[in-house]
Amino acid sequence: MNGISAITSGDQKNGYDLPKSVGIIFSDVKREYFPTEAQYITEKDADVDAHLIAEYLKKLEIKVLLYPGNSDLPTKLKKDKPDMVINLVDSLKGYEFLSSTIPGVLELLEIPYTGTDILGLSLDTNKFVVKKLLQQNGIPIPNFQLFNSATDMMDPTLRYPLISKLNEIHGGVEITQDSISENEKHLRERLKYLISTYHQSVVVEEFIVGREVTAILLEGLNKKVYMAEKVFTETDRKYLFQTFEDQWMSKGMKTFYYQKYEDPLLREYVRRAFDIAKMMDYGKFDVRLDSSGRYFFIDSNTNPAFGPKESDCALSYILDLYGIDFPEILRRLLINTIRDAKGKERLPVTDEASEEI
Repeated sequence: MNGISAITSGDQKNGYDLPKSVGIIFSDVKREYFPTEAQYITEKDADVDAHLIAEYLKKLEIKVLLYPGNSDLPTKLKKDKPDMVINLVDSLKGYEFLSSTIPGVLELLEIPYTGTDILGLSLDTNKFVVKKLLQQNGIPIPNFQLFNSATDMMDPTLRYPLISKLNEIHGGVEITQDSISENEKHLRERLKYLISTYHQSVVVEEFIVGREVTAILLEGLNKKVYMAEKVFTETDRKYLFQTFEDQWMSKGMKTFYYQKYEDPLLREYVRRAFDIAKMMDYGKFDVRLDSSGRYFFIDSNTNPAFGPKESDCALSYILDLYGIDFPEILRRLLINTIRDAKGKERLPVTDEASEEI
């Protein structure tokens, strides 16, 4: 029995009950909300993923209420009054920055919820701001620049190859092999396309050639970090990184697999970055490791994809390497959310358990 099992098996005996009813709020997705098919693809199965989590909750004998994140949400929540809510919303009407309104509604209705609050979600949808915060607090990141137009003067200290990323959109949208620029002509063309298509700024940063590690932090009594290296199987590519096609279009054909990764230094960086980015409950970071052994934080995800391995969720794949399955994490998240809402301390854990969460 691993640490989390040791905790949860005694919850009922100690009077720490699971909630009787749980709402799941997911993105209300319509094709017309998104400027491109690529962005739509990243959210089109939001309801499917919510229903999958609902099945796990039902096995815990919990009443499940499903809500699309739209204008009807406040009325439905006031009527149903769930004990708590799992917030899975990534965007409203296609805009990721509007997802921060969901915790706002829940705060007004005084309904406990999983994940971060308004501030954390607002920060998450501005990669430039998060990078600045990390940089100012000693977290290593690649050199970068924010472009508001394709003709902005370029920082002469930037060194090729460079990778271009949409400032307000996650999910790997437009992260393709064509994201890498080896000269200014290609970079300017890429910027022109991204800015005119998505009507937002673009972060350009130095591409770090090397290995890649994904880190998941889960909050319990302690902040526990779980790390795994992405081992790429298609090594004939010039630049090895997970593209949009790898993530969303591979149809089960994996271009990499995860293996455990351990380093106390990186673990401490992740803990600090979690707090700096104002994350709560769980968060995800992607980190590159260059040939000199230096770490560079390249992506930060508040409220990252949450679900079992069947939903192709990085969180569950990585936790599985540590012998922790999705039902155990789900149960722990529910109990701590309810207890926090009541102003109580988090569940006490044994020494064995503290090593697992």
